[in-house]
Amino acid sequence: MISEQIILIGALLLFISIIISKTSHRLGIPSLLVFLFIGMLAGSEGIGGIYFDDPVVAQFIGIVALVFILFSGGLDTKWTDVKPVLWKGVTLSTAGVVITTLAVGLFINWITGFSLTESLLMGAIVSSTDAAAVFSIFRSQKCGLKNKLEQLLELESGTNDPMAYFMTTTLIFLILNPTTSIGSMVLLLIQSIGLGVVIGVISGKGMIKIINNIKLHVDGLYPVFTIALGFLTFSVTHFLGGNGFLSVYVAALILGNSYFENKDIQLQFFDGMALLMQIIMFLTLGLLVFPSQIIPVMGIGLVISFFLMLIARPLAVFLCLTPFKVPLKDKTFVSWVGIRGAVPIIFATYPIVSSISGGQMIFNLVFFITITSALLQGSTINVLAQYLGLTINKTKQ
Repeated sequence: MISEQIILIGALLLFISIIISKTSHRLGIPSLLVFLFIGMLAGSEGIGGIYFDDPVVAQFIGIVALVFILFSGGLDTKWTDVKPVLWKGVTLSTAGVVITTLAVGLFINWITGFSLTESLLMGAIVSSTDAAAVFSIFRSQKCGLKNKLEQLLELESGTNDPMAYFMTTTLIFLILNPTTSIGSMVLLLIQSIGLGVVIGVISGKGMIKIINNIKLHVDGLYPVFTIALGFLTFSVTHFLGGNGFLSVYVAALILGNSYFENKDIQLQFFDGMALLMQIIMFLTLGLLVFPSQIIPVMGIGLVISFFLMLIARPLAVFLCLTPFKVPLKDKTFVSWVGIRGAVPIIFATYPIVSSISGGQMIFNLVFFITITSALLQGSTINVLAQYLGLTINKTKQ
C-alpha cells in the first residue's frame, strides 16, 4: 500500500503543478515559484503533511535534475548564436561569479555574525543565475531580445553553475580544513575547469560517432542511450577531478550543433525531461523546507536579497561587460536578469550534509533569497525589456 500511496501522491503533485504553472505563466509568475510553493504546501508543515527532512536525498535529486537541465540546455543552444557572445558569457560566468561571491560575502560578514569564510560561502551559493529559470522564461516568450542578449544570458546561466559549485565546495573544504593553502585551491580551480572543458569536448565528439554508428534496433532506445552517455560524461569528469556540470553542458553543446540519429525526436524528449526534472527538483526542495524556520530570517534575508539584486549583481555585470563596450541599457537589463533558482537551494544543502556549523541557517536564508529573486526579477523581466526598448519579434531575428 505504501508504494501505491507514494505513486498517487507523486502523480497528484505533478498534475497539480503542471495545471497551476500554466495559469501562473499567463500571470507572469515564474513556474519555479509555483512548484516550490506546492512542495511547501504538501510538506510536513503544510496541508499535505508529508514529512521530508533528508538533504542528502534532496541533493542527489537536484544533481540528477541539474545534469538533465544543463544537457537539454546545451542541446538547444545554437553555436552560431553563442559564438558572438562567447567571451562576454564566459567572463560573466567566471569573473562575475567571483565578484558576486566577494561582494555578497563581505556584506554578509559586515551585517551578521557569520565568519568571513561562512559569509563568502553564502555568497558563493547564491552567486550563479539559474539555468532552468532563464531557459524556461526566454524560450516560452513570443518576443526575443535585441543585441543577442537572450543568447548571452542563456550562455551565462548554463556555464556559471560549475564556477559556483567550485566556489561552494572549495569554501566548505576551507572551513573544514583551515590550513589549506590558497595556491592549491587555485590549481584545483584550473584543473576543475580545464578537465571539464576537455572531457566535455572529447565526450561531445565521441557521442556523435557512437550514436550514429550503434544502429539500435528500437528507435525509442536512442534517447535512453544518450542519457547514459550524458551521465557517463558527468561521472567520469567528476572522478577525474574535473567539473562534471561543465563537461555535460559542453558535450551537449557540441552534440546539439551536429547531426545525430533521431535528432528531432531526441531534442523533444530532452526538452520534456528537463521540464519534468525541474518540477521534481522544485517540488523536492519545497518539501525539504520548514516554513516556520524561514520566518525568523526574513528580515535579514530581505536585506541580503536586495543587496544582491541592486548592488552585487550590477557591480559584477558592469565590471565584466565594460571592456566589451556593451550599451548601458543592455548592462542594466543583464544586471536585473540575475534570477536565482533551484541551483542555489541545491548548493545550500552542501553545508548541511557537510555538518557545517550554521548550515541550516544558511539553507533557510538562501531559500528565502531565491524566492525573493524569482518573484521580483522573474516576474518583471518582460516589463523591463519593453521599457528599455530591447524586445524584438522572434520571427524578425
